[in-house]
Parts: sequence; structure tokens; C-alpha cells
Amino acid sequence: MAKKNDSTFASSAGLMRYFDTEDDKGIRVSPKGVIGIAIAFAVLILLLPVFLPV
Repeated sequence: MAKKNDSTFASSAGLMRYFDTEDDKGIRVSPKGVIGIAIAFAVLILLLPVFLPV
């Protein structure tokens, strides 16, 4: 039987194998885009009571 040449630690082997794969499916957003969306969402939440008073 052939030996398996695996150099990952046993405790993190699943995580390392999961994150080593590149997945081209899905939406790709840059880090600046994520920060911009978060700031826009925060401003929207802060301005919502001004336009829609309870």
C-alpha cells in the first residue's frame, strides 16, 4: 500500500485543506468594497429614524 505524504497537523488538517482550495464560484468583493458597504449600511441605519419617525 502506498504511503500518504501529508504534511499538515492532525488538528488543523481539515481547515487547511478547506482553505487551500480556490473557489471561483460566488461573488468576489474587494476589502475596500466590504468596508464601503458596511459604512453605507451604518449611515442608512442612523438616518432611518430621521425619515421614518416612529
